[in-house]
Amino acid sequence: MPITQSFPFNILIYIPILAFSLVIGSFLNVCIYRIPKKETVVTTPSHCMLCGSRLRWYDMVPVLSFVVLGGRCRKCGGKISVQYPLIEAGNALLWVITFAVCGFQVRTVLYCLAISALLVLSLIDARTFEIPFSCNLFIGILGVIATVLDYRHLLSHIVGFIGVAGLLLVVYFLTAGRGIGGGDIKLMAATGLLLGFGCNLVGFLAGCLYASVIHIARMKISGAKSMLAMGPYLAAGTLTAMWFGEGIVDWYLGLLI
Repeated sequence: MPITQSFPFNILIYIPILAFSLVIGSFLNVCIYRIPKKETVVTTPSHCMLCGSRLRWYDMVPVLSFVVLGGRCRKCGGKISVQYPLIEAGNALLWVITFAVCGFQVRTVLYCLAISALLVLSLIDARTFEIPFSCNLFIGILGVIATVLDYRHLLSHIVGFIGVAGLLLVVYFLTAGRGIGGGDIKLMAATGLLLGFGCNLVGFLAGCLYASVIHIARMKISGAKSMLAMGPYLAAGTLTAMWFGEGIVDWYLGLLI
């Protein structure tokens, strides 16, 4: 099909992805605020964090409601965190890019769902230095689905599950838990099951690189402490592996042949 005919279709096909990912992004904000407080994210209605008033549907339209309300609660006039539209828009952007890079396939859907979970655990870990088990469990379930669908590479997924996580577990015991957190180990096990060993190793190494460069810069510029939350960096590394992992693995293996 000529480009002039296919181009509009290529653009239009991303509209439902964009809309759905914005809605998911709105739910992610609920998870980010409630999970650390051990509150349910399912049955309790959405409400203002300041005055407690129940939000109507027209107050929860992703990004748009924040703009229309001027970033303030309709009832009490309290300021709404800019995190809300940023997470909604960020989740949508990452989903669209992932579909554009990885193509329209089931694996891409699993990646996008995992990316949303990575967003949640990254913000929670950055604030509390703890990765919620529920996020790791969700990514692990996606990994089980990916393993079943990609049964021809079953060994890669199994080794991915125990490879990097096993190494980190050794570090955990040798340092009595001071070198790495248990949540980081579970995260690498879950992403290993999802990505397979090669891509998960790429993600882990990329995450360590990001942590080294960014956190050292933060320590020098803003005086950040040496202790850091690895979750956001491992999440960024995993995202890198989703988009470019297979190409990096093939490139490296090509050097060895």
